[in-house]
Amino acid sequence: MTVNPYLPQSAKIISVKPQTAVDYTFIMESEIKPTSGQFVEVSLPKVGECPISVSDFGEGWFEMTIRRVGKVTNVLHQLKVGDVIFVRGPYGNGFLMDKYRGKEVVVAAGGTGLAPVKSMLNRSREYGGLTLLAGFKSPADVLFPDQLKMWEQDFNVILTVDRGDDNWHGNVGLITQYVKSLQLAKPDEVEVIVVGPPLMMKFTVQEFLGLGVPEKNITVSFERKMCCGIGKCGHCKIDDTYVCLEGPVFNYTRAKGLID
Repeated sequence: MTVNPYLPQSAKIISVKPQTAVDYTFIMESEIKPTSGQFVEVSLPKVGECPISVSDFGEGWFEMTIRRVGKVTNVLHQLKVGDVIFVRGPYGNGFLMDKYRGKEVVVAAGGTGLAPVKSMLNRSREYGGLTLLAGFKSPADVLFPDQLKMWEQDFNVILTVDRGDDNWHGNVGLITQYVKSLQLAKPDEVEVIVVGPPLMMKFTVQEFLGLGVPEKNITVSFERKMCCGIGKCGHCKIDDTYVCLEGPVFNYTRAKGLID
């Protein structure tokens, strides 16, 4: 029997949690089995379809943290527990988890870039050591505040915002300035993961290279318009590379040559 790669499955919403004014976390009842760094195509009949990163997963469920930015996500934010949506996937290569086991790992995440690595951070005991650098525009934009407090009990967390307010007593400034302050005992053995807006990733990677981290030890994840998820539409293509098929996770030795 021919398998239709465009055929979605139904998935029931079992939890909705607002993170910020425009970011909601949805937990879905589903049998799909993603890995860290993969994405799914979410569809609503008569509305449309869009790619969404998987932010966590377990047996019989997966989680997405969705920013309200357009037609489909605007409607998604109006849904409630018990409602049903449709998903295809998971798609993309995801992170090579075996590469990080037992090693010192540094994750630098900007804004919604924290969502694709959340499941990795929840498995911190698999690494030899873990540091999270998480940056947001303002205190109102901070994702997963409860999870950040829990993570602080398990590993080194550096949380910073570009602009504080009267109630903010934490770090202020870009992630790049906190990369410089990291004390890496053996930078040539550290594994680095960078996820976020393109400019944030560009300058954050440069800071890690300046600390002596080899290019081959740096992994990035691209955010592209991955409309079909199966290498057919070409919207995510950079030169000859289909990001939806060969990415969105790339070693920096290859990613540095992927330029629009």
